[in-house]
Amino acid sequence: MTADLKPVLDGLKPLSRLDSPREMIRQFTPNWFAATMGTGILALALPQVPGVGASLHPVGEALWYFNIALFTLFAGLYTARWTMFGHEARRIFGHNAVSMFIGTIPMGLATIINGCLAFGLPQFGAGVIPIAETLWWIDVAMSLACGVAIPYLMFTRHEHSLDGMTAVWLLPVVAAEVAGASGGLLAPHLADAHHQFVVLATSYVLWAYSVPVAFGILAILILRMALHKLPHESMAASSWLALGPIGTGALGMLVLGSNAPAILAANGLGQIGAVAQGIGTIAGLLLWGFGLWWLALATLITIRYWRAGIPFNLGWWGYTFPLGVYTVATFKLGTTLQLGFFGIVGTVLTVALAAMWLLVGAKTVAGGWRGNLFVSPCIAQAN
Repeated sequence: MTADLKPVLDGLKPLSRLDSPREMIRQFTPNWFAATMGTGILALALPQVPGVGASLHPVGEALWYFNIALFTLFAGLYTARWTMFGHEARRIFGHNAVSMFIGTIPMGLATIINGCLAFGLPQFGAGVIPIAETLWWIDVAMSLACGVAIPYLMFTRHEHSLDGMTAVWLLPVVAAEVAGASGGLLAPHLADAHHQFVVLATSYVLWAYSVPVAFGILAILILRMALHKLPHESMAASSWLALGPIGTGALGMLVLGSNAPAILAANGLGQIGAVAQGIGTIAGLLLWGFGLWWLALATLITIRYWRAGIPFNLGWWGYTFPLGVYTVATFKLGTTLQLGFFGIVGTVLTVALAAMWLLVGAKTVAGGWRGNLFVSPCIAQAN
């Protein structure tokens, strides 16, 4: 009987699938930061649900604190990997898939910065604004760097083919527009009018730095799926990644447009403030419509994958952030246009987002406890 129970008991031990606890550090990859993206966007979406947002605010705030802890843990583990296993950690730059997930680091940080405004400001007062601004500039630097460095590596070192292409190509590029949307939220809270203008202008540049490139990748992705059909089941969640730049692009235009009139007027450019607001509203609505098409397509693709059965991996977090940012853009569009329809749609999407977060989170905890989610393809490829 003892022999029969041994496999069960071994499976209950933490990191039982790893040779040693050090392997958790050695095998840690940026893919884990996708969990901070999904957790952070759920925290931001919950307080915006019409009618019950105030009741859900404490839940969102708790998730924000939890997300800070997650990001700190992951940053510590990844720093430890570079410190202890630097010769292996640098192999990420030569891997054509894992390197894309470097973009999840600044995007995860952006959700924490947004949480500083949504939760930290009411809780701790204006003292959090300088912290949020400092973190935002760090986020901007990381987003700009990975947005051009990873594509450069794609063009010079990686081996890619059209049939092997997936939506993960978007990850390093989209980080800049996520930072741009965060800047649009941050700018009105800055005390100095000139600083507001600098952050607003930088945010528009970040939007343009990212969105056109992302849409170019989306065009290639549609061609790839038409010619070579759906990606391998291990990349099933990547079908949702395309919704990310669309939703973030819409949110960025709406947020920047709504705050532009006051900021531009305070800097002697009031005559273009109304134009920026109008462009933001129309662009946000058009992008939301495009996102609706991709939302329907991704849903159909997901049903097809799930019917066939797909194994869990950290890529499942790709179901959360794109859906979440599209949800937040939906709520913002509803408040901008004063149309209750968007509030209803946003509520439905929030329920779906929360359910997916619970599912993926539970599987991540189970896999992380056993240790089988700590796998670095860079090491496996080299061996």
